[in-house]
Amino acid sequence: MNIRVREDYRALSGPEKAAIFLLSLGEEYASRIFEHMDDEEIMELSQTMANLGKVNAAVVERLFVDFAEQMSSTSALVGTLDSTERLLNKVLGEDKVSQIMEEIRGPAGRTMWEKLGNVNEEILSNFLQKEYPQTVAVVLSKISSDHAARVLALLPEGFALEVINRMLRMEAVQKEVLEEVEKTLRAEFMSNLARTSRQDSHELIAEIFNSLERSVESRFMEELEKVAPESAEKIRSLMFTFEDLAKLDSASIQTLIRAVDKDKLPMALKGATETLRDLFFSNMSERAAKIMKEDMGAMGPVRLKEVEESQQYVVNVTKDLEARGEIVIAAGGEEDELIY
Repeated sequence: MNIRVREDYRALSGPEKAAIFLLSLGEEYASRIFEHMDDEEIMELSQTMANLGKVNAAVVERLFVDFAEQMSSTSALVGTLDSTERLLNKVLGEDKVSQIMEEIRGPAGRTMWEKLGNVNEEILSNFLQKEYPQTVAVVLSKISSDHAARVLALLPEGFALEVINRMLRMEAVQKEVLEEVEKTLRAEFMSNLARTSRQDSHELIAEIFNSLERSVESRFMEELEKVAPESAEKIRSLMFTFEDLAKLDSASIQTLIRAVDKDKLPMALKGATETLRDLFFSNMSERAAKIMKEDMGAMGPVRLKEVEESQQYVVNVTKDLEARGEIVIAAGGEEDELIY
């Protein structure tokens, strides 16, 4: 039986270096390090050790010299998200690194439920109202009661009552169900939440401007156009306003109508252009459009702030639907033309 001999230090991968390092430390010290690793890390290192073969003494010596030099090369260490990610990329696969960094960038907490406890209730409720009531019931049963109460209060009333009914009828949650819910939350929610910290600075400002009152946003944009016209133009192109709903096709408008709170849509349309109003009315049944027009007429004069808040709510629902792939927002131009 021929045992593979490692003689080229430069050909070693990150896991192989870690495996050699631990084997060189001996059982007592290696076991202490293993205590601080999770099962997956231990499994990966164990498999690497098993397939390592014989390592030339010169390679081991080079490994320790490099380690000592790196530890003593600077008087101070600065740890950042970017430096951590670069380090992980050298020793782990891309998928594993992405998962770890999403956990780090996401909310604090050792378990998924602890992490959810540190997520703003508006963000969490906005996500959960698109999930099945049973899934939401499981989530609310696992987080703290005060946090669950704040989330529940922000859910649409009918949906919230359905969730409450599911919670009342819910017995002990099976381990398999919990694992499936955790998997869904990690894939659909936590990963998206973590990625928001990596967005372009212009995208971040565009989102902030989208949430400002119109008069304040206009004032900031005017000032920005004076000092940084290129940035102002890019931010304006990234912003999505209520008027941009006119870019939606009929199917997307209908999806949006079904998703929004029916009490807020009339207020939002109250301040819309006649063209945009007609777009919504034409995608409703004749009876539904008639009722909505009557509701809008019965409101009488309304405060501008209330209209803008309702319109921002509709915009937020629209962007959430787009992120989930349920609607398409065309940015204009030939490249966005739909072919039937």
